[in-house]
Amino acid sequence: MDNAHLAAETARKTLKIEARALEKLAESIGESFTRCVETIHRGDGRVIVTGIGKTAIVAQKIVATLNSTGSPAFFLHAGDAIHGDIGMIQPNDFVLMISRSGETAEIKVLSLLVRQMGNPIIAMTSRLDSTLARQADFLLHTPFDREADPNELAPTTSTTLQMAMGDALATSLLALRGFTPADFARFHPGGALGKQLYLRVRDVYPQNQKPVVYPDTPLPETLLEMTNKCLGATAVVDRTTSQLRGIVTDGDLRRLLNRKQDMSGITAADLMSGSPKTIRDSELAVAAVSVLETFSISQLVVVDDEDRYLGFVHIHDFVREGLV
Repeated sequence: MDNAHLAAETARKTLKIEARALEKLAESIGESFTRCVETIHRGDGRVIVTGIGKTAIVAQKIVATLNSTGSPAFFLHAGDAIHGDIGMIQPNDFVLMISRSGETAEIKVLSLLVRQMGNPIIAMTSRLDSTLARQADFLLHTPFDREADPNELAPTTSTTLQMAMGDALATSLLALRGFTPADFARFHPGGALGKQLYLRVRDVYPQNQKPVVYPDTPLPETLLEMTNKCLGATAVVDRTTSQLRGIVTDGDLRRLLNRKQDMSGITAADLMSGSPKTIRDSELAVAAVSVLETFSISQLVVVDDEDRYLGFVHIHDFVREGLV
């Protein structure tokens, strides 16, 4: 068997082993899990997640997921905990201990100390008969038949199940708390994902210039406004109410030149398209992106709730914000 074939076969086997284990894990969710989630939900403490070696890395990921979905959590390395850092555990905190065997030396010592402190212990382990399982108030059982590596030694299936159980815990708490997309945005304001949930058109359009003419504005002045404001278009508005009447674009000018030789007396009203694509300033920026993509256009006219002209947004604005 050549190397490419061996690699592909090993990869497929690994994924199938882990997929089967995940299916069994889903089937095993029951009363112990739900009781754990409900108790955390009713409490007012943090979830302290601890492990050692590979499970410490899993613990850090679970903490990140819990925090980002509205469940206060903190990572505590099991080795550091038994050498002084256990003091970070507060009386109302839950302590989630992760150990495949449930017999890891540091975890065994830590479980005894936490038991003495009176904090609830949540055990995530693959062995029901382990020391950790016996010490626990709540058991998140992660049973598996074998690790996925060819030697059945490296933490692969076991850590996959631990990660998945952590996700199940976080999403269940999210559901009980009624965590919304708006809540999610509050915890993710810095990236494109957060911007999709909070950035609005009103946050974007003021950075652009605001070309504007009136229905009776002569052609030369209309061209000058489009050129000076560098958007290749201008809004046409009512002089009295500032309500949008139409838009003049470079394309409108080209079409005029193709059909007319005499430009005298031409006004913005003669040029404009009367039904431009618009977006309310209160809309999410992603809604504007959707309109631009749907109609294959590069800019939208921004209006308020009474169709008064406010400005323009351009596809480049959303590229800059990381939404495209």
